[in-house]
Amino acid sequence: MTVWAALASPRYLISSWPWRSYAYLLTSVPMGAVSIVVLVGLAALSAVLSPILIGILMLTAFPLVGAVIGWVERRRAGMMLVDGIKSPHAKLPAGLTRRAKLTFRRREQASMRALGYGFVLGVFVWPLSALFAGLSVTILLTTLASPVIADGDQMGMGPWTMDTAEEGLLFLVLFGPPYYVVSSYLLGVIAGAEASLARAMLGPRQEELQRNLAELRRSRLDLVDAFETERVRIERHLHDGVQQRLVGLTMTLGLAELDLPDGEGRRLVVKAHSEAEAALADLRAAVRGIHPRVLVDHGLEAAVREVADRMPLPVTLQLSVPTRLPGPIEAAAYFVVSEALANVAKHAQASTCEVTGWVDRDRLVITVQDDGVGGAQLGAGTGLTGLVTRLDALGGTLDVDSPSGGPTRLRMECPCQLGD
Repeated sequence: MTVWAALASPRYLISSWPWRSYAYLLTSVPMGAVSIVVLVGLAALSAVLSPILIGILMLTAFPLVGAVIGWVERRRAGMMLVDGIKSPHAKLPAGLTRRAKLTFRRREQASMRALGYGFVLGVFVWPLSALFAGLSVTILLTTLASPVIADGDQMGMGPWTMDTAEEGLLFLVLFGPPYYVVSSYLLGVIAGAEASLARAMLGPRQEELQRNLAELRRSRLDLVDAFETERVRIERHLHDGVQQRLVGLTMTLGLAELDLPDGEGRRLVVKAHSEAEAALADLRAAVRGIHPRVLVDHGLEAAVREVADRMPLPVTLQLSVPTRLPGPIEAAAYFVVSEALANVAKHAQASTCEVTGWVDRDRLVITVQDDGVGGAQLGAGTGLTGLVTRLDALGGTLDVDSPSGGPTRLRMECPCQLGD
């Protein structure tokens, strides 16, 4: 809820918003005073030192002062803006020195806008906040203390003069509540306007939002690439290391089985041989699930066909992907199909399944449909949940349409190029 929505609510006076408005306006006073003192002091010092060029160089620090003011004000605005104010600053490139980082921040338009807001805060905003909030707090506190003040001395409040505690109490009862109502709404409007001004001057512009979104997409793609690299590394380690050792172990046990005479020792070797072969089969299945070799060597169609051949029910394939796609996209599509078919085999009670894939205007579209009992949904303990996040990082989507009684239809869309 925003302060404007709160002001329209009948529960405004009993909510926290009036007190948040008081706090926001009162904290504007020291922030504005400090801002104008720092800016004027820095400007005066620069003017004094300008003959020796140091003052001219000091002028370049003004945008950095603005960046600091903006950082503080964006956090202070959280008292009035539930979602706060997003930072308009770009992410610092990696590997910059401290001086390069300061230069990068100094040249940003967001730093100059924050400097302008610091000037507005120091010249216009904090005097108004001090006037309205300070006067309101003073009147409220005096009204609350009026029975005590009037009991010891004569007290005047505008046209009212009180000489006794009873008169002070009567003034408190009659004047206090109406004044609290009026001042709370007035200060709520002023605080909301000040917070809106801060968001307009300190928040990101449209191009900065687009830039931040692109940076977020790139960082997520970097994570996907790092994840894929690690998968390949694990697959190679298991395939070239552990799997080869198990193959050697099974061959050794097979030779031992041939050389040993019948008896307890040969029976144990036969049992160990069968256990080693079972472990080798499990390892091969795990390696295939981590990063299938057929996907790397022959592409998405061949990898999906291999998964379909292992299904316990007939699967119809209609895939038309004319060219190889980037590795992360092929991997994401493969694991979506693999997980969907695994769910069909385990839960759908289906008799047939169909996998269809095509490229539509530079977007890869894959659907998996079965004639099972339906009722499937994302996030219900299936392995598709993590794939949704993975597709989102690639700019793709994953939807499931599965009414009770079936059929279930899963649809995946993803750009054919990274960064689209």
